[in-house]
Amino acid sequence: MSISTLTEGNQNKNDLQSFAALSKVFEEKFNKRKFPEQPAQLYDATQYLLTAGGKRIRPVMCLMANEMFDKIKEDAYEVAAAIELFHNFTLIHDDIMDHAPLRRGRPTVHIKFGESTALLAGDVMLIVAYENLNKINVEYLQPILNIFNATSKKVCEGQQLDMEFEKQDVVNFEEYVNMISLKTSVLLAASLQMGAVLGGAGAGNQKHLYEFGKNLGIAFQVQDDYLDAFGNPEKFGKKPGGDIMANKKTFLWLKAMESGTVQQKKKLNELLFCDDSSKVEEVLEIYKSCNIDEWARDLKKKYYSVAMDHLEEVAVRSVRKEQLKQLADFLMERDV
Repeated sequence: MSISTLTEGNQNKNDLQSFAALSKVFEEKFNKRKFPEQPAQLYDATQYLLTAGGKRIRPVMCLMANEMFDKIKEDAYEVAAAIELFHNFTLIHDDIMDHAPLRRGRPTVHIKFGESTALLAGDVMLIVAYENLNKINVEYLQPILNIFNATSKKVCEGQQLDMEFEKQDVVNFEEYVNMISLKTSVLLAASLQMGAVLGGAGAGNQKHLYEFGKNLGIAFQVQDDYLDAFGNPEKFGKKPGGDIMANKKTFLWLKAMESGTVQQKKKLNELLFCDDSSKVEEVLEIYKSCNIDEWARDLKKKYYSVAMDHLEEVAVRSVRKEQLKQLADFLMERDV
């Protein structure tokens, strides 16, 4: 089951729309061209990534959080669009910094249009994101801008830490969790909080939704790391070990370096900069001997449990949390 078919149908008996229904509405609004025709090289580069697909999880979660507390406001679609534009801005810049050749199955923006144009395309996306935010009701503008700006800085901090960690010999677990939180989780968390603000939620409910999103985001990353190493190739669509070949210090690698024997740690360090064809198999053998696969499943459950505890604390009827709970369950149970 793909995320687009999750809980099909427009509305449930409590008039709360499913992820699939809200995603469809958001796509219809978001897919209209947002940029001028000229200069063609610049604006074709922006459209190239925006039309390449993507799950739209963050903007739709903003809409879902709004609807938990009140009917969705038109302002929520402006905020959701700003969130998606910001997310794609970070992807363009991340791909340049990571020298990534592919994104969503296609050549990355900097490969297709050149690095200089890609930088400008990302920049103009960020500018248009703020233009979207400036369209919302003045009643919500300042609190939304405060959250958006704080989150934007945190994402940049996370990317910087990620680059620094690539050069560090030792990265401890807490540092890595903090980096993942900043780089990936806070935007998910902020999307929920901004939706809650637009729905009229109080500070306590906003905080719980933020923590729900933050911990769900960490659990999601643990799941990604796990699937990359231990996922079923037939379902995952590619051979295991992409992160291993890219020499990424994932949750799995960090745990193996913490719990492995002296010999295993030495071997992992040797393999980190080795391009031998047997590299993936050797690293996975160490992971399995250290029970890293079982540990990763438990770690995912830990962060998911914390996330669900915070969702439970949101002071609305349980039925109004059901769509978010179903989405969270789907994200955690996916095998691709």
